[in-house]
Amino acid sequence: MISIAEPSPRTLSDEEFALFQKLVKRLSGIALGPQKKPLLLCRLGPRLRALGLRSFGEYYRRVTAAGGEGELVHMLDCICTNETHFFREREQFELLEREILPAWHAGAGAGAGDGAPPARGRPLRAWSAACSTGEEPYSIAMALLDSLPSRDRRDVAGRTPPRAGAASTGAPGISILATDLSSRALDQAQRAVWPIERASEIPEERLRTYMLRGTGASAGLMKARPELRGLVTFRRFNLLDAAPKRFGLFDLIFCRNVLIYFDAATKASIVARLIASLAPSGYLFLGHAEGLHGADHRVRCVAPSVYRLQPPAGLERSRNTHSPEHASCLRTSE
Repeated sequence: MISIAEPSPRTLSDEEFALFQKLVKRLSGIALGPQKKPLLLCRLGPRLRALGLRSFGEYYRRVTAAGGEGELVHMLDCICTNETHFFREREQFELLEREILPAWHAGAGAGAGDGAPPARGRPLRAWSAACSTGEEPYSIAMALLDSLPSRDRRDVAGRTPPRAGAASTGAPGISILATDLSSRALDQAQRAVWPIERASEIPEERLRTYMLRGTGASAGLMKARPELRGLVTFRRFNLLDAAPKRFGLFDLIFCRNVLIYFDAATKASIVARLIASLAPSGYLFLGHAEGLHGADHRVRCVAPSVYRLQPPAGLERSRNTHSPEHASCLRTSE
């Protein structure tokens, strides 16, 4: 058994740091290089003080002991970086709105196979796989809603999802799953409340259409309107895990500015699982510094860090892109 010294919580020994490096890598896939030692000290120090612990060794024993699962979640919340913006990497959203969505609505876009119309009434399904505090999935929701004709837009925003197996209404729908490892970030994302300063990231027309300005005790804040919040389902999910079958397949997957925290082997395994979750001809959006560089021949690069799944000729995927369990969850946001 490793013997760990008991220094002040203001210090983190190399031995202790090595233990946390292995633990964080095993739990989340995040690779903490030697240069991250000060960051770990800064982010976990307040947690030690809150728990009245004297050392990082004592904290390590706390989170790895039986019954320490809850504190492990707190630890990962402290370590995860949740920097994000509305409509981040705007050139990707321009591609989505200018080319991908018009093609999909015309019947030759993602999820249908080239040249084949999508199933009548099938929702356009998107997954924000590292959604942080919600700016990305709500940006996607705004873009998808604005791609619809006004009548369909009102219908989608106010629609109650059908029961599993129920007949389709025939109108296109929108289904967005947003996941993250950080419970703290997900809590904020579900509240859909941000400082009013973030309004500058949203085009003015969309700001008026989809956001509410806080008053009184909520002055200085803005909140997404109910019709926007109702399109997004939030779940805690670890990218190291295989996506549950109930997630189904997705026409659009966004996993941006998170792969940079993983080593090459972990990144490759995550990308492979993301590609396996794409509907035929679906699109994968990565961060601007996260290109695949030809590493996976199942997808074709269509723009910087944007890839499209190429289904094998003559083969169709049997896995249903519609997920009744996910659709029913859309009732939860208010």
